[in-house]
Amino acid sequence: MIPSPSPQLQRELGVFGAIMMGLGSIIGTGVFVSIGIAAGIAGSAVILAVGIGALVAICNGLNSAQLAANHAVSGGTYEYGYKYLNPWLGFTAGWMFLVAKSASAATAALGFAGYLLNAFGVSNRNLLVAIALVAVTLFTVIILLGIKRSNTANIAIVSITLLTLGFFIIAGLPVLTTQGLTNLTPFFATPNQESINPITAILHASALMFVAYTGYGRIATLGEEVREPRKTIPKAIILTMIVTMLLYIVVAIVSVGTVGADTLSQAATSKAAPLEVAARSFAIPGSSQIIAIGAITAMLGVLLNLILGLSRVVLAMGRRGDLPRVFGRLNETGTTPFWAVIIVGIAIAFLVLIGNVKTTWSFSAFSVLIYYAITNLAALAIPSEGRLYPKAIAWLGLLACLFLAFWVEQQIWLTGLGLIIAGLIWHKIAQTVKNRN
Repeated sequence: MIPSPSPQLQRELGVFGAIMMGLGSIIGTGVFVSIGIAAGIAGSAVILAVGIGALVAICNGLNSAQLAANHAVSGGTYEYGYKYLNPWLGFTAGWMFLVAKSASAATAALGFAGYLLNAFGVSNRNLLVAIALVAVTLFTVIILLGIKRSNTANIAIVSITLLTLGFFIIAGLPVLTTQGLTNLTPFFATPNQESINPITAILHASALMFVAYTGYGRIATLGEEVREPRKTIPKAIILTMIVTMLLYIVVAIVSVGTVGADTLSQAATSKAAPLEVAARSFAIPGSSQIIAIGAITAMLGVLLNLILGLSRVVLAMGRRGDLPRVFGRLNETGTTPFWAVIIVGIAIAFLVLIGNVKTTWSFSAFSVLIYYAITNLAALAIPSEGRLYPKAIAWLGLLACLFLAFWVEQQIWLTGLGLIIAGLIWHKIAQTVKNRN
């Protein structure tokens, strides 16, 4: 059943705005929290995991770019699945996106609160959760004001974040030089997990690090709001991925090389602030405070962009009737999907109550890998006249996503499969009700 025409969002983003939205979505939880989490799994080999995650993400980024260029509407792979595959896979993509990115947004909010409290020397779980909830509420309100104000806030946030990461690299290089290879060897040792095979650890860490790159998909989900999407979206995604990959690899080398994988891991799990702890070893006074500022802005940037992207997928699902149709409505000025933003903010707030960054991040990893597996499958179905890149890239992305998805903890992927089944049952019920009406 083809949905009736719906009011369209205004196209207000150019290449620079789209790149900054991509950077704002990517550079945050991934670099400031997940490198520490992955270091606790793979040790110094987290550097290799960062590279593997980047290669898989680049394949997915190219496929997302050509899909968005051919079908530039809000909703990302949810819409691509409907157009190029079938309603069941389209719905599953949208459902997994909501699950994955709601968990990522909760991780970002908790990471923000963790860095903020750590900067003041405070360690209190209840306060951590309370501050995270305030952040979710604040940014939900900002996004309700529309894409222009969201973009302005994002550019300011990303600029501060990039400056502080540049400082982290420059200030950390002298310490790295002094330490030499002390903290980087043995390269394939797994911290406190002698029984774990190093290859298993690297694949597990790669699955977690892949998620750290997936903000580029936000550019695709904003396809309806980008000017000249066929030119703008591929260019913005490719440039965003190159900048992010180089930055992540250098930050991983500096952070692990200065304090070691064990210290990073402990800081990530107990304080959600690994880079701030690493910066304490720098000779420059106030280094940890500077990194804390950058982390705080980065987490807020990710939170802003995730709420933005999630609300656009809820909008698309509401338009089709896969979610209640009230979520498919725009405000009077046509600048924001009001009810979609509200429900996204509420969902993230509930996940914040878990209060554990490793759990929320791992859950996001499985869900987002399934989401991008469907993205690559849809890219295989693009007609030859609309194809920008070889089919081999789509095959590589598809196989890599399915392979990595099941290297997270067993209870995580079992829960994820259960949610997929629950979502498909809901979809069947929704379709039955819609057909009767």
